[in-house]
Amino acid sequence: MLDIRIIRENPQSVQERLKLRGGSHWKLIDEVIACDEKRRAAETEKQILQAQRKQLAKQIGMAKGKGEDTTDSEAEARTINAKIEALDVGVEAATLKQSELLLHIPNLTHEECPIGEDETANPVVREWGTKPVIEEPKDHVELALHHQLINWDDATRIAGAGFAVYRGKGAKLERALINFLLDTQAANGYEEVNVPHLVKRECMEGTGQLPKFEDDMYGTDRGEDGQNNLFLAPTAEVPVTNLYRDTLLAEKDLPIKMVAYTPCFRREAGSAGRDNKGIIRMHQFDKVELVQVVHPDEGFATLEKLTADAESILQKLGLHYRTIELCSGDIGFSSAKTYDIEVWAPGHGKYLEVSSCSCFTDYQARRMKLRYKDTEGKNRFPHTLNGSGTALPRLYVALIEQYQQADGSIKIPNALVSYFGAEIIG
Repeated sequence: MLDIRIIRENPQSVQERLKLRGGSHWKLIDEVIACDEKRRAAETEKQILQAQRKQLAKQIGMAKGKGEDTTDSEAEARTINAKIEALDVGVEAATLKQSELLLHIPNLTHEECPIGEDETANPVVREWGTKPVIEEPKDHVELALHHQLINWDDATRIAGAGFAVYRGKGAKLERALINFLLDTQAANGYEEVNVPHLVKRECMEGTGQLPKFEDDMYGTDRGEDGQNNLFLAPTAEVPVTNLYRDTLLAEKDLPIKMVAYTPCFRREAGSAGRDNKGIIRMHQFDKVELVQVVHPDEGFATLEKLTADAESILQKLGLHYRTIELCSGDIGFSSAKTYDIEVWAPGHGKYLEVSSCSCFTDYQARRMKLRYKDTEGKNRFPHTLNGSGTALPRLYVALIEQYQQADGSIKIPNALVSYFGAEIIG
């Protein structure tokens, strides 16, 4: 969440930066300020009453020592106590209200973030490789069915639409890609972690999935208040980043670099009309995620390195891709700066997002109460970052579409041969 001090000191500037995102989040700033002023006024009044109570207690003690009547003073003390209790209730309510408001306000974008309303304003930062020349390319659905790599009918009988069953060489290719991704990122200096696939509500709030995106998530363990207390992880970002929630690190512990494979679960509420063909958009999919926790002076520089780590996967596989920067109207709720990596899918004739790499500044750390103690002994919030390293379905799509051969076979990239155990799917 945003630092209340930044909002308090320059609310107009915060509102103007939030307006660049579009929407009406900027209007919440006035409510936050009003709530903050009410809370601080109550706390000030409470401090005054506490000082009065302390002085009165001293007077009562002295009076009793002299054998004097303290009835009136004790009655006054009880009145002060009642006022303090009432103020405590008011402070707690204002604090909860302020925290709730802050949870609904997105991060401030980087000052150099491209300005735009939607994805059409996202500039291309760089491209790598060239589009393969394929006459009449087949899409991944046709290729997968021909080689019996994926069965959608099986998945529909088991779980309904939006799922897939990988079989035979198709399942082996998926496993080969997962191992290749993990090994590559471990070689890039990331510690491999294996985390639960269920996460608590507060973990989802910590990384910013809740409350905004609850309709897109699979919730369970509903409490008496009607809220879901557990969720199937929508991305490894949630459990991995939350490994350090409510934690005080030492500055020497930074940076922390972690990589994890998990299945991911998303309802994709409101996805009607999008490209749902094959495995491009599913309710369950595999992903390898990169997460870093770094010194706040290193956040944006680390984003460049993390993005390069994600891009290295596509380079090793020899897949043509491009990297774009998300504009102010398209960037994620919690992110300050984001690069999307889009891989070319010739069978579909378009680029598909295969990785999204973001710097969240201290936004997630504040929500998670993740801090570190600097060399001066002060507790500070680090920057958190994450990026797909990468998402499997679209990587799978691009690989079999870019490597399809004229005779209908699929060539396996050299970097993947030792993992897959063959050079071709024929």
